[in-house]
Amino acid sequence: MTSRPSPTAAASGDAARRSDIQPSARKVLLAAPRGYCAGVDRAVIAVEKALEQYGAPVYVRHEIVHNKYVVKTLEKKGAIFVDETEEVPEGNIVIFSAHGVAPVVHEEAKRGKLATIDATCPLVTKVHKEAVRFANEDYDILLIGHEGHEEVIGTSGEAPDHITLVDGPDDVANVEVRDPDKVVWLSQTTLSVDETMETVDALKGRFPNLLSPPSDDICYATQNRQTAVKQMGAEADLVIVVGSKNSSNSVRLVEVALGAGARDAHLVDYAEEIDESWLEGVGTVGVTSGASVPEILVHGVLDWLAQRGYEDVETVTAAQESIAFSLPKELRRDLRAEARAAGGTAED
Repeated sequence: MTSRPSPTAAASGDAARRSDIQPSARKVLLAAPRGYCAGVDRAVIAVEKALEQYGAPVYVRHEIVHNKYVVKTLEKKGAIFVDETEEVPEGNIVIFSAHGVAPVVHEEAKRGKLATIDATCPLVTKVHKEAVRFANEDYDILLIGHEGHEEVIGTSGEAPDHITLVDGPDDVANVEVRDPDKVVWLSQTTLSVDETMETVDALKGRFPNLLSPPSDDICYATQNRQTAVKQMGAEADLVIVVGSKNSSNSVRLVEVALGAGARDAHLVDYAEEIDESWLEGVGTVGVTSGASVPEILVHGVLDWLAQRGYEDVETVTAAQESIAFSLPKELRRDLRAEARAAGGTAED
């Protein structure tokens, strides 16, 4: 019968194994780009500006972006997050999140006599417009994405009679269309590039004349962050992705890291969630963050690692990003006055 070492002995063993790695061999590979993309930055600033311009409360339908820290920070400033439009009291302001909403949600806001600020990421809006266009041309639209994700719900709502959700390669066999020669694919913007193309290839195996969208639907920021993780994944013993569990692009980064060769990878919201046992036998730690993560959380992880001997930080740069989006046009108007005067929406 094999005896199990005591917890104290086990902890000592872990420390000994980690101490076998010389401090000079311990390093951090820091992905670039990482964190906030242009669409997230625009959405968060939109809530902050609305609070400054119109005063609290300002209501936000669903989380403005998928990050716990961001949501809590905005709540402290006076934002109120709701699940449904009907929860917003008449005459108030409601902001639509970066993930986009279906046309029916805009109608709900009108019926509720709400002033609206649409903080949908322009890249998501692009997919919405593609869906409307292809539906008007009577295509069957195969939307690659994850069931229940807010972005998928919003896009599907643009043309529900024409859109079929395809949730990964394994779902392709279940797809039925009216005319196999008149089919187009679109995708959720935050997916894994590799998995999406695997799904597209499987769809083309069934529908050889499958039409592709005019431009890639997966957003530039998602692709750039995945590329950076691929570059460092093969070198990293451990990859730490900073992001929330309901953030699709953050979850994908963990998958990409493992696929690129990282021995281990984990998703954390805060440095305090890192388990010290993950560092056992680890020389190189890769660090990145999802597109809805503020940099302060990454610094927290770097400080935590530095305190444990991982002070050498090397940046792995996959791309330079300079894209910026203008704020929603509604922030240039007195929405509260319009809502009171017109008893309706403040949209153009």
